[in-house]
Amino acid sequence: MSNGKDILTRSTSIHTPDSHKNRPVVQHKICNPIVPAASESIIGKCEFYYRPLHEEYVKKTGVSTREYGGTALNFSIIPLRVITGWALKWNPWQDVKVVSKLLLNRDKLIVANSSDENWSRHASFMMRHIGCDHQPPDYYIGYGYYYCSIYGDKLLPQLSPAGKKWLENGRRLLQRNMEIGLQKNMGGGVVVVPCKRYPNQTVEMDAPRHELELDSDKFRAFAFATHVPAYLDAGLADLPISDLVLIGGQPNIEEWTDSATWKQAMLSGAEVGKDMGKNVWNSTKGAFDKALNRLMEPFK
Repeated sequence: MSNGKDILTRSTSIHTPDSHKNRPVVQHKICNPIVPAASESIIGKCEFYYRPLHEEYVKKTGVSTREYGGTALNFSIIPLRVITGWALKWNPWQDVKVVSKLLLNRDKLIVANSSDENWSRHASFMMRHIGCDHQPPDYYIGYGYYYCSIYGDKLLPQLSPAGKKWLENGRRLLQRNMEIGLQKNMGGGVVVVPCKRYPNQTVEMDAPRHELELDSDKFRAFAFATHVPAYLDAGLADLPISDLVLIGGQPNIEEWTDSATWKQAMLSGAEVGKDMGKNVWNSTKGAFDKALNRLMEPFK
């Protein structure tokens, strides 16, 4: 029998004794498209999207982890196109060390409201799709974790208390919107993510039931579309001009093609103007537009 330390060994021990040197390969296939709800304790944290456990990811980004002894968060010097281009081709299953660790904790990673220290949307997807050729949406590492980290590292320290609160609320709402969309897709083929402050910015899109997370392109479009509602509901229009200038002055962001989302961002400005009043809007419009443009620039 297996010593229990290697789940892959344990999975084959019922077929051959441990003493056998040439064991037959037993194929296992698990493809569970049901997305479990995330725990409230993880909503608002960058690790909601991904935990940088994989050695190849650590080497590409220089992000600090307990597993691999990284020393610095180097996202600021790595163009997004480098990360996203690599993410499209990366196979996380090739890191045997991490895969074994996740498999040993699989039961804890696929349940709703998991509090496992290794949980992330990326890890949960992997453990629900074993041997069925589905890859986690590239958004999780190629944008979600990337910008969550870089904004927290570079932008947050510069903002006023109100700006810091906006960034915190925005991060939480981005992930909350993602959760709403995923759970809506579990019930049907229409995904609706509301914008409470400006209802006409509510997002609605079609996605076959249970398949939103399986289509990386569609998932990316869905995630991008929910950014404007999150930024507005978090209170972007309420920030002082000093914060809007800081947000609007962030370094140029690499482009991801999504013209529909870009147009949506442009339309939101008119609604904010109506809400703020003519005089106030006239004095802040330029700074607000530039800030929103910067935040949405990856989606042009």
